[in-house]
Amino acid sequence: MPEIKIGIIGLDTSHVTAFTQLLNDPDHPHHVPGGRVVAAFPGGSPDFELSFSRVGGYTRQLRDQFGVRITATPEATAEQCDAILLESVDGRVHLQQFKKIVPFGKPVFIDKPLALNSADVRAMLELAAEHRVPLMSCSALRYAEALTTALADGGQEAVFGADCYGPMPLEPTQPGLFWYGIHPVEMLFAILGKGCLDVTAISNDGQEMAVGLWKDGRIGTVRGNRKGNNGFGALLHRQTGTQYVDVNSGAKPYYASLLERIMEMFVTGKPPVDPEETWQIIRFIEAVNESRQTGRKVSL
Repeated sequence: MPEIKIGIIGLDTSHVTAFTQLLNDPDHPHHVPGGRVVAAFPGGSPDFELSFSRVGGYTRQLRDQFGVRITATPEATAEQCDAILLESVDGRVHLQQFKKIVPFGKPVFIDKPLALNSADVRAMLELAAEHRVPLMSCSALRYAEALTTALADGGQEAVFGADCYGPMPLEPTQPGLFWYGIHPVEMLFAILGKGCLDVTAISNDGQEMAVGLWKDGRIGTVRGNRKGNNGFGALLHRQTGTQYVDVNSGAKPYYASLLERIMEMFVTGKPPVDPEETWQIIRFIEAVNESRQTGRKVSL
């Protein structure tokens, strides 16, 4: 098959260099074949230091090291490619940027978080359906090698509960769990799937805890650490025992595993994650954020 020309929207996250290296460097030990980043729009959010402070460096790296053409608008990038990685680190701008590129009809991956509220997610899903655009969004932790291996090792034995954890720094422009909290939440939904009914959350200066009840009675938890353990992991509870997953133990980078699935979508036009599950993930975080403020149970 001819090589897929890929465009990137938003050069304010290390994900753009990670993806470009995996695609454009055939000598990379985890090279993902089939596509090449050819054009990119820098973007950047002027009120978000972790966005605007990184645009210049990543733009120069993509241009000078990988020969990527830098464009003046998202539309110009979309015109020059077959598929799009929308990588802007600020979830607030995703709907606005998606509106500009969806009319081009190219498949789109939007990096986490898809949005900072469930209404924006619903709007993007409706736009994607209207324009028949394959759309995918998730955290790379969904495809972490240690997690996918652990789920496969269980065979037909169901997981009746799961506890996921990870570092959870907070950013004012990305409320509550929308910044780093989406990683363990994504892991939880990769394990338990759709169907969470309600959540209850507790928050203090050093840690976060959210407990979700699924409609079939399963219970899943998310713990966020701002002190102590800085790694990601999970406990999978099955009838015959509990399996510990150290997400950092896998040999393959998360981004390589995720990019393989993105490339499959670019080729087949079929997103590997159910869009309704993606909406529920954002709604889960939205509900957790409400509960951590009020201390009350919040229905999804």
